[in-house]
Amino acid sequence: MTRVLIPAGALGLGYDRNALERGLANRPDIIAIDGGSTDSGPSYLGRGVSKYSRASTKVEWRELMQARAKAGVPLVIGTAGTCGADQTVDWLLQITREIAAEEGMKVRVATIRSGQPKERVKAALADGRLRALPAAPEISETVIEDCSNIVALAGVEQVAAALATGADIVIAGRTTDTAIIAALPIARGDHAGAAWHGAKIGECGALATTNPNSGVIQIDFDDAGFTVEPMAPNAAATPYTVSAHMLYENSDPFILHEPGGHLDVTGSEYEALDKRRVRVEGSKWVKGRYTVKLEGARVVGHQSVGLAVMRDRRYVQNAREWAADVVAKVRAKIEARMGLSPDDFDVEIRLIGMDATLGTLENRRDVPVEVGVLGILTCPTQEQAAEAAKIMNPYLLHHPLTEDEPMPTFAFPFSPAEMQRGALYEFCLNHVMELDDPMAAFTLEVHEVGHA
Repeated sequence: MTRVLIPAGALGLGYDRNALERGLANRPDIIAIDGGSTDSGPSYLGRGVSKYSRASTKVEWRELMQARAKAGVPLVIGTAGTCGADQTVDWLLQITREIAAEEGMKVRVATIRSGQPKERVKAALADGRLRALPAAPEISETVIEDCSNIVALAGVEQVAAALATGADIVIAGRTTDTAIIAALPIARGDHAGAAWHGAKIGECGALATTNPNSGVIQIDFDDAGFTVEPMAPNAAATPYTVSAHMLYENSDPFILHEPGGHLDVTGSEYEALDKRRVRVEGSKWVKGRYTVKLEGARVVGHQSVGLAVMRDRRYVQNAREWAADVVAKVRAKIEARMGLSPDDFDVEIRLIGMDATLGTLENRRDVPVEVGVLGILTCPTQEQAAEAAKIMNPYLLHHPLTEDEPMPTFAFPFSPAEMQRGALYEFCLNHVMELDDPMAAFTLEVHEVGHA
């Protein structure tokens, strides 16, 4: 039997400290926590930085390092620093060094780097070892070369190899959310289907319970199945909350693809052992070709934004028509005065409070009290984007609905009204890469950190 303690859905989100203490008292075999995902878009991978506060990360990581020392078990994090790029592995390793020095700890740290050299990916493309996932963009050597960062999602084999070094702490680059939880149970010979399924249930901490914000969850794996128990006293796992989590971030509620195969929960049975715990059996692991998913991000332009607020009822009622007119006039001026062709740039206005989220898909037509007008200018360079935003500026401040009416004045909440967003990134890889050796695309290193 293997007991995995999961403090939260991601490092930096916070968790119930008392629940963590209860979990430690149950003597887990490992503490596993995720470090991030692609939820917040491609910029973090593109730049190789974390979206979470360094201060918050250090506070929570210190607590987990202390918990690890108290329990005497390994501490594993996957997708370190939100995106799992090599730069963010180094970032968390440096934080670990600082904490070890401050706490007088001596720890063995294994790092797994998931970054992919462009030549390796190009070679896989040339050899026919790259396969597009559904809705993947077109790929070429040029696209690969344009990427500022490419990562591969590690599975249980890479995490297990890191644990086999005797590491106290494993800092992994990009991994699947489940790999850090499933690795030790599978390495110990627990049921493979249960290991992958339980890892999917536990990937987001207590999200698969009645109190998602409590964070801390414990999962026991054995040779037949797994048992889920939240550690907060006001949280419970039920057959409904546990089974429903297969729908979370998954297009198929029964099948989950991972490196080396897929999980099939079609025959899984969920039983409430009591008011807090759920037992699951019947999950299957189906072996397949060993592939790892690739994620890549590249710069596709630079942006400046401007924000204004309108409250005049007539303008609010006609905001969509007003915005369309502004976009048309600004586009014409950018072409005429900056010499950019129509395909070189983009002008967009999002009406906050009306349709900024869904755009043309919005079907509600309620008239709000006020509307935020967000102008977004995208150009090949930041200098051009800043210039384009200044061309839009007068329109956001004074543009009338019709030519024969008094000029209105809207509100700028900031001065200067234009803000430079910098490089705009996009995800440009959604492919899997075939590997003969699971470790061939990953780099494992061991570091002796701190002092006694």
